[in-house]
Amino acid sequence: MMLRANIKEALRSLASSKQRTALALLGIVIGIGSVIALVSTGTIVQRESMKQFLEMGTDVLSIQQEWSRRDSGQEQGFRLDEAMDLPYANQAVTDVAPYISIHGSARYQGERMDVPAVGVTGSFITINQLNLINGRFISDLDYLMYQAVLSGGLASKLKALGFQDLVGQDIYFEDRKFTIVGELAPASLGGMRPYEASEGLMIPISTVSRMNTQNRINNVLAVKAGDISHNQAEALIQDYFAGLPRPMKVMVRSAEQIIEHMERQMRMFTLLLGAIGSISLIVGGVGVMNVMLVSVAERRKEIGIRRALGAQKNDIQGQFLMESIILSLMGGLIGIIIGVGVSFAISWFSGWEFQIIYGAIFIGVGVSAAVGVFFGYYPARQAANLIPIQALRSE
Repeated sequence: MMLRANIKEALRSLASSKQRTALALLGIVIGIGSVIALVSTGTIVQRESMKQFLEMGTDVLSIQQEWSRRDSGQEQGFRLDEAMDLPYANQAVTDVAPYISIHGSARYQGERMDVPAVGVTGSFITINQLNLINGRFISDLDYLMYQAVLSGGLASKLKALGFQDLVGQDIYFEDRKFTIVGELAPASLGGMRPYEASEGLMIPISTVSRMNTQNRINNVLAVKAGDISHNQAEALIQDYFAGLPRPMKVMVRSAEQIIEHMERQMRMFTLLLGAIGSISLIVGGVGVMNVMLVSVAERRKEIGIRRALGAQKNDIQGQFLMESIILSLMGGLIGIIIGVGVSFAISWFSGWEFQIIYGAIFIGVGVSAAVGVFFGYYPARQAANLIPIQALRSE
């Protein structure tokens, strides 16, 4: 009964001074809202990034040559035959997709645009988990041919300009005419998948080597054999490249390693975001304390009357503490709604899958209650310690 009476009295008191209550709520709303929005968005970004890596499978490895200043005079990158021979000379790898990324100007039926392009082999589509919706993909038979496959992103841009039936048409890239032989379905960005696979143009890797003075391959995607651990695969791949006539050191990364690294970074990022939001919460808590101190000062006579009628110190303290907790919880609930709304808006504009992070909401409610108790204790204690005679004399 006492708890119910304290809640009713707290609500009545807060309703009687709406402007002061609103100002006190503002700090808590901003604090909780910013924490919920930042932590929720950070978690969604982490899950989206992990999903993009896992789309390609955890058996996909990225191989790049290690480079140092001492190697500046040496030829950099892999030759095509060195990369393509890897599955035949090494039991750790079942398939490879070397690629060369370039950037240039494209022209399609009078429309000019800057387009990223990538020289690929036939295995590029399967390792990157890409899907054709029209035509065919680049094959090993397209050696030195001027054939091109449009990514889903580039095809969408051309269709938005009013162009349809793209397969079979010509597109100019760096003033060279390519025939479009295929069109890919839209693919998400991120993970190990090259940017060009989502937004650019794919052409035979041999053709890129002929067009470009930089004809060395900088990146190789490889599929690890299922019965070999990552550490074994890494050691075998490094041994292969170290044993070539032109020995080189390579860096081998797996999706699992990158995901673990991202998780560590996101944990640190989430802690940083939480710390920033905590500053707002402290400011909001001080605002709650100030409001409660003013409330105690204005209600000294009321406190004196209640004490004279037999109310105990704990009754007075409980009433003001309940008022502080309710004030903080109201701000916390409003902040949670705003924070979730901001997170939803960011996810919607970014094209991410929105998820409600219930852990962040529970933390928000708990922190709100804790702020109410911590910053409301001192004013409640002040009210409970008022001497009844002095309180009754106050005006």
